[in-house]
Amino acid sequence: MEAVKIAVIGGSGLYNMPAITDVETREIETPFGKPSGAIRIGSLSGKRVAFVPRHGEGHVYSPTTLPYRANIFAIKQLGARFIIAVNAVGSLREAMAPGHVVTPDQIIDYTIATRARSFFEDGLVAHIAAADPMSSYLRAIFADAAEAVGGHAHRSGAILVEDGPRFATRAESHLFRDWGCDLIGMTSAPEAFLAREAEIAYASMAHVTDYDSWHETEEAVTSDLVIKTLAKNIDLVQDALAKAIAMIDTDMILPAHTALDTALATSRDAMDPAVVTRLRPLLERVLQLDGPVSD
Repeated sequence: MEAVKIAVIGGSGLYNMPAITDVETREIETPFGKPSGAIRIGSLSGKRVAFVPRHGEGHVYSPTTLPYRANIFAIKQLGARFIIAVNAVGSLREAMAPGHVVTPDQIIDYTIATRARSFFEDGLVAHIAAADPMSSYLRAIFADAAEAVGGHAHRSGAILVEDGPRFATRAESHLFRDWGCDLIGMTSAPEAFLAREAEIAYASMAHVTDYDSWHETEEAVTSDLVIKTLAKNIDLVQDALAKAIAMIDTDMILPAHTALDTALATSRDAMDPAVVTRLRPLLERVLQLDGPVSD
């Protein structure tokens, strides 16, 4: 069977798409526990694609309790090289209206250290470069795909990631606008940074559902508003996703695919063998691990 090189992280409107065929379900274990749900692997646009339910079946995980590391590690274990993250976001700019698609290029991580942010801790330290956290190659494809199916796409933007699960106050929303942020969401961090540590190209196809809390003449964001807007525009999101998958060259080598070349800070002889074994799927290429890890 064709290898899985693309993974999609998103909600039920994506992993239950009627266009997906030959579906198999995998329960995957990782050193960081189980992913947020069983991973569906199916054929879409002529490629085998893994679908990860970000919040679990029925939306049971809060953004603060999501098993981010398990999700990304499971994707790496499957051999995927590209991640399409589909996110519902609030807009902090008038021009980025509900129903539009944005492919953000920057992230401001405003979470408060309650989320596990790295695979690399004691015993093997890495400092990943994250100046440009989203793949420009994937971002261009996502915008082209959205426009090709009749959507309105914005090709850049800075997304602020808040902890949640509550939405922002008006004062916070105005502050984030003053900071130069364009979008607000709850899940792009640490997801994007973990993908970079795993040497997987990552970008977000962000779907605008609301104007957060800053807009004086539009309804302030609520969970009901987000759900209703997503339901209204699900066909566009599904069509754009299928189009984007068709456009990805799965053999393309991007900077993210060699991110660990300049990231490992611990010398080879000081690395904890148990940690190397634990993180083997991430380290096989950069450490050229062909056989067992020696003590």
